Amino acid sequence: MAFGGDFADTDDMMRRDRAAIETLGQALEHTGKPFVSTSGTLVMPIGRESTEKDEPDLAGIGGFRIPGERACLGSAAQGVRASVVRLAPTVHGHGDHGFIGMLVATARRTGMSAYVGDGGNRWPAVHRLDAAILFRLALEKAPAGSVLHGVAESGVTLKSIAETIARVLDLPTVSLTPDEAAAHFPSPFMATVYGIDAPVSGSYTQELLGWSPTHPTLLDDLEHGDYLTPAS
Repeated sequence: MAFGGDFADTDDMMRRDRAAIETLGQALEHTGKPFVSTSGTLVMPIGRESTEKDEPDLAGIGGFRIPGERACLGSAAQGVRASVVRLAPTVHGHGDHGFIGMLVATARRTGMSAYVGDGGNRWPAVHRLDAAILFRLALEKAPAGSVLHGVAESGVTLKSIAETIARVLDLPTVSLTPDEAAAHFPSPFMATVYGIDAPVSGSYTQELLGWSPTHPTLLDDLEHGDYLTPAS
């Protein structure tokens, strides 16, 4: 959990993340014990559906997480049953204050539910309870050096997310240009994140570990969860 802090200084975040992972990995060397580290699917190339077997994109928006991944996977050569779980950017469920929670808060604040361009860009998603099961399975039986994708849905369009928020909150849905999005969303970084097309497959992970996500989809969670309950 070394990640966090100021996204304006991702180099510092990267250093802290890698140092924590290396320290934990060194303590487990030559024990054969499991070590599961967390990354995100935004390390993958954008614009096409990536798999666990594809190489991450060092120059991409999530590139600062790759050194932590490599530090974890490197410990596999030192007798640690190390694996990395890349979580979808949307890990949804009760009390979520992440990317989807920010979209809802922005819609309430501005009086409109927005997406970037035509809204056809896709995000993977996973319910937090399904993600929790994946971490347990990784701890129990992931082979050393495994890269796993915590993805139940490979690509939910941002337009469908915005439209669901708009319908439940009774707000208009609006398309924004990238420049408009930079002013509309909490930061230019967030506007970029909301505009990227980043579908990811989790099929290999499901087959490898026998992981079968069963909890509500993202749009179902938006409709029936607590995201859109009246703000207190």
